[in-house]
Amino acid sequence: MPKQYQTVGRHPMLRYSLAAFDACSEFAQTLVVLAPGDHHFDDRRFAGLRFAVQRCGGTTRQASVFNGLAALTGFGARDDDWVLVHDAARPGLTPAMIRRLVSELKNDPVGGILALPVADTLKRIEAEGVAHDEGRIARTESRNGLWQAQTPQMFRVGMLRDAITRAQQDGHDLTDEASAIEWLGHAPRLIQGSLRNFKVTYPEDFSLASAMLGSV
Repeated sequence: MPKQYQTVGRHPMLRYSLAAFDACSEFAQTLVVLAPGDHHFDDRRFAGLRFAVQRCGGTTRQASVFNGLAALTGFGARDDDWVLVHDAARPGLTPAMIRRLVSELKNDPVGGILALPVADTLKRIEAEGVAHDEGRIARTESRNGLWQAQTPQMFRVGMLRDAITRAQQDGHDLTDEASAIEWLGHAPRLIQGSLRNFKVTYPEDFSLASAMLGSV
């Protein structure tokens, strides 16, 4: 089963993110973008939350976001409207985090993302393709000025669509929305995020998320 549907605490992981957006009444629409062949989604597990579903997901995140932007136009979204893109694997998102991002960026000409300064020392291994537990350190990288990107990432619908189109035309499949905006030559803002908003990636992350959200 895809991780976004696995139970964390008392609910499927996806429900926590949807509940955070549902608590923010200022949004006109929340859209869940699913792969066309996703047979795991069960809307009964998300009863009571306001959202729409579109089975327009692509083979990559970039393609899924692009298709989701197109789908939003069917709900009345205009090019100058703001859109927040969030990763369902970050169940620790709260309404307060969302509102902070919106408050900081609503008058910004570009938009931006939640992020955290890198706290750990960074090591580069000696060769690409070597297993993480077999590689040897080639050098230590400076962490000065480095931030770890989180989601939501907030940009204008039209600008983000144009940025992804440009990246696709140039043959690039970018891993987040800010990268696409940067590809157009813009500089998104970084808004302080939270350790709570971590991405569930490794098997042990489920236990950490359950401990954090078990009572929610």
